[in-house]
Amino acid sequence: MPRPVPRHSTLVLLAVAVLAALPSCSQRRPVGPSGSTGELPDLEINDFALTETDAGKPEWKLYARYAAEYSARNTYLARDLKVDFFDDQGVRSSVLTAREGDINGRSRDMTARGNVVLVATEGTRLASEELKFLNHDQKIVVPDDQLVTVQRGSDVLTGYGFESDPDLKHYEFKRRVQATVRSRVPLGEEATK
Repeated sequence: MPRPVPRHSTLVLLAVAVLAALPSCSQRRPVGPSGSTGELPDLEINDFALTETDAGKPEWKLYARYAAEYSARNTYLARDLKVDFFDDQGVRSSVLTAREGDINGRSRDMTARGNVVLVATEGTRLASEELKFLNHDQKIVVPDDQLVTVQRGSDVLTGYGFESDPDLKHYEFKRRVQATVRSRVPLGEEATK
């Protein structure tokens, strides 16, 4: 005849089962420099979100499928990230996407890497492999060694190094700029001018 399990043992088994069923932090390790050094994150987060505001108005919101916090370096490493930038009225003005990036926990400066695309709501599109966002200055910076492509309508500019506001309204290439400008004059009108 089977022996009855003491009540306190049942409670311990129940507690272990509940703890095992609770959602836990991901066991995945971050992609990036820390993964190669063997440094373990202090915290891992799925569906990470971070908002920067000024006097209650959002300046930007970052979303990432996965993030890892490294407290000693005051850094978050993120994968599959998206950043919504907002104008002075709190209306979304552009969206940045990238494969991965890192965020400084104090300054909120960001570096995005891998298939970086920034699209302004009015249609201008920037593409590069790396981009830095300087939070205090509200400035987008692409290093001088990185190729940048900016497309506005059918016009395309390429070059190395870049500075801009997050809305891509005022921008400057640093070197080796090339332009492809396509006329917007409808066919037939050229002959009448």
